[in-house]
Amino acid sequence: MKKSILSLTSAVLFVFSTNAQKVEFEEYNLDNGMHVILHQDNSAPVVTTSVMYHVGAKDEQPDRTGMAHFFEHLLFEGTQNIGKGEWFKIVSSNGGRNNANTTDDRTYYYEIFPSNKLELGLWMESERLLHPIIKQGGVDTQNEVVKEEKRLRVDNQPYSRFLEYVKVNMFKKHPYKGTTIGKMKHLDDATLKEFLAFNKKFYVPNNATLVVAGDIDVNATKKMIQDYFGPIPRGENIIRTNIKEDPITEQMNAKGYDPNIQIPAVMAAYRTPSMKTRDSRILDMISSYLSSGKSSVMYKKLVDTKKMALQAGAINLSQEDYGTYILYALPQGETKLKDLVKEIDEEIVTLQSDLISEKNYQKLQNKFENNFVNSNSSVEGVANSLARYNVLYGDTNLINTEIDIYRSITKEEIREVAKKYLNPNQRLILEYLPEKK
Repeated sequence: MKKSILSLTSAVLFVFSTNAQKVEFEEYNLDNGMHVILHQDNSAPVVTTSVMYHVGAKDEQPDRTGMAHFFEHLLFEGTQNIGKGEWFKIVSSNGGRNNANTTDDRTYYYEIFPSNKLELGLWMESERLLHPIIKQGGVDTQNEVVKEEKRLRVDNQPYSRFLEYVKVNMFKKHPYKGTTIGKMKHLDDATLKEFLAFNKKFYVPNNATLVVAGDIDVNATKKMIQDYFGPIPRGENIIRTNIKEDPITEQMNAKGYDPNIQIPAVMAAYRTPSMKTRDSRILDMISSYLSSGKSSVMYKKLVDTKKMALQAGAINLSQEDYGTYILYALPQGETKLKDLVKEIDEEIVTLQSDLISEKNYQKLQNKFENNFVNSNSSVEGVANSLARYNVLYGDTNLINTEIDIYRSITKEEIREVAKKYLNPNQRLILEYLPEKK
């Protein structure tokens, strides 16, 4: 019976591998330093135009947090040729949709149009880069928008501040200690001159990667890109400071408070290496093993079997400079937070001592194969992946080869990486508690 199960697993892996088509792309630089990536997929009359800027919350001044996220909003205000409030109307009236998002490491804008509107998408993104209107009125408008977003997503959402508390305790020097949305006072205090300076520094072609993916004619697309983006002046080179954190050598303990919760939580957080490392990918696998789905190790133990927790899981927050690995649980009934930590630690010690079973190892491989196929199943997903791998990893072809790294990870490596990073003297224990109003 066991042999039959393994044979079936191998067959599933083979199907995933054969269905995972190689993503063909072409990349080159414009004279102004903008990096361009083209992916042709004529299977549907759809095209994605996107631009990823290598600027995020970590690039802000300590007393001006929230700038990168603020610009994500501000640069929809309009341009010299797109009126205030017209951006979204133009997109929707032409059968498209668009959005943007910001992390600690980058800011990403994209439009998805019928393929006969490709030129419109390119023009709009070139307008955002070349002719943005940054005036006090727009700053004031978006300031209120960001404040409302913070109220909805952070101030009034249960458990929404746990990452904020983890990061501020985990990082002492690196700007990852802040939040992407930043402090509202910093945005209130920022002058128009500072907003203009931020735009001039980071929103330049040599800090941007343009991706066009979908139903395109490559030669015609190249000409349009040259026409719309080629004349944009190159910006000054951006000098980045590589800020190093001191190693964590003894357990840190902290508390965080949330007025929106009644049930506390506990987090064990560990500082881990850059997402570009092999170890970070192994931690992805460990996270999946411990907490992906109701059949995962931690959920079955703490929630189903012992009924000590309402929820339990693991998060591998992979970022460009460092990662943060978080194990968490919410107690059920009279369970103490320290008892949840004890149970979590027992599971980690088992992982550090014994190899995971062949069955669980094959389940992990299947999951990552499935994730790989799904991430490249649409031109929208492909565009995002191409931009991300280029900007944050410096290797666009990881869209095709990163899965090989996961395939090559062994059970022995999983054990050794757990030993290397997930130790009590290398962590933060955060008690996340209800705040009495």
